[in-house]
Amino acid sequence: MVKELRWYGNLEEDVKKMDLTTFMSFIPTRARRSLRRGVTDQHKKLLKCVQSGDKNIKTHCRDMVIVPQLLGQIIRVYNGKEYLPVTITLEMLGHYLGEFSLTRKSVSHSAAGIGATRSSKAVSAR
Repeated sequence: MVKELRWYGNLEEDVKKMDLTTFMSFIPTRARRSLRRGVTDQHKKLLKCVQSGDKNIKTHCRDMVIVPQLLGQIIRVYNGKEYLPVTITLEMLGHYLGEFSLTRKSVSHSAAGIGATRSSKAVSAR
């Protein structure tokens, strides 16, 4: 038996049909305030691309709140170097796109380089 995924007690189909004012009552205050102020022209352009059914959507709009219209889409979000694919799921509603396209990589150190330690002083640089 498959467990149904719910968002604040609503099924995914119900969330997709939800209007913006009802959706705003479920999301946190910061995101609600951003939506109440209105969407920018760049956000409108992104929503228009989603509604038209484009498959390869790229955006720099890291500050856009994820709304029900974006559910199920794959959006490539710019992280400062490249476009990382983000698949929009039910749990992401009310968050920002930039939260899922990290701008910093984790550091992975390898062996010390030449001149990094006193023991490498005896090693020739050739």
